Amino acid sequence: MSSRLLVLWFASLLAVAPARSDGLWEAALPAASGTGVPDSMAAGAERYAAAVESLFQAFEAQVGRRLTPGEKGRVGLKLYAESGPGLATPPGLVHAVIAALERRGHARDRVFLVGLNHLRLRLVGYLPTDPRVAPPFAAHPFYVLESGRYYDPVWYYDSPLPSRFDPILSGRQDAAPDFDLDRLGPLAGSAEARLDPEADRKSFLATPLFLDADFWINLPVHTDHPSLGVNGALANATLWNASNTSRFFRSTRSAPAAVAEMAAIPELRQTWAFSLVSLECYQFAGGPAFNSLYTRGEPRLWLGDDPVHMDTLMQARIDAAREAAGFRAIDPAIRTLEFAETLGVGRRSTEPPRLVAVPAP
Repeated sequence: MSSRLLVLWFASLLAVAPARSDGLWEAALPAASGTGVPDSMAAGAERYAAAVESLFQAFEAQVGRRLTPGEKGRVGLKLYAESGPGLATPPGLVHAVIAALERRGHARDRVFLVGLNHLRLRLVGYLPTDPRVAPPFAAHPFYVLESGRYYDPVWYYDSPLPSRFDPILSGRQDAAPDFDLDRLGPLAGSAEARLDPEADRKSFLATPLFLDADFWINLPVHTDHPSLGVNGALANATLWNASNTSRFFRSTRSAPAAVAEMAAIPELRQTWAFSLVSLECYQFAGGPAFNSLYTRGEPRLWLGDDPVHMDTLMQARIDAAREAAGFRAIDPAIRTLEFAETLGVGRRSTEPPRLVAVPAP
């Protein structure tokens, strides 16, 4: 196994990529109680339970296997909390996914959660703000990537532009190295290693998802993004799942290429079962930072193993909302989805999701 993941040739990707169902399914959710504004963060697991189970069964029927424990006996859930309070993976959805996995034989303490940043995970409710309060997912291992403990020096994406030489990022965080998100930090372990120009060019991958689990489930949220176009299934599995990636977010050239190349890494794809997203709250302008003035919502869940297809359909929704609000569509020069399709990650299909019947409660 090569330790350098700089070049991902298209032909080799096709040879090793696992078989995909190319499916995208949709299940309706019951209307949120209270006001007409969806409150996905406050919704309980019972609101999602039937829809999640129906979607799991549709996926299992398509791929011809159950989502039961394998040789490693572990499954990972990749959360999204980077937009802050108001726009994150709904905890109720996570609870419903865990319950569906437990019904398939997964032990509670063998389902682990993965998030990027301690502070944002606390702000959105995944980690307690008071250390005396028990975490809401105390029964499950919780891996916070920016602790630096879950990256492996063997697995990384190599960029030709070190963050120290980026004219925008250079010096931005030098006064507070413990909070420097553009360097490897805790993984390096020494001041000399932190200043290693080779390490500064590398984005280390979170290995628990593809080395420690039989499979993992991506739980993104969708927003617009000035460098990516759409911040969703692809981004949550790549740039929000690795170290030293904020350097890419300033460029509409490097960010799309980084997302596509990281998403095409065969080992990551082989264990990436599917993405599951709630459409109850997505943002069409001003993203990725949450702004309630620019959000829309629909009471439905999507499950699919083609992140390009999912993000393509969400971009169409985002563009429609932008046009209705007087904004221009997402810049077509941002080629994230095109690059990902070229590398065999998925298809920019506009085919609508297949509707899945949800039993009445």
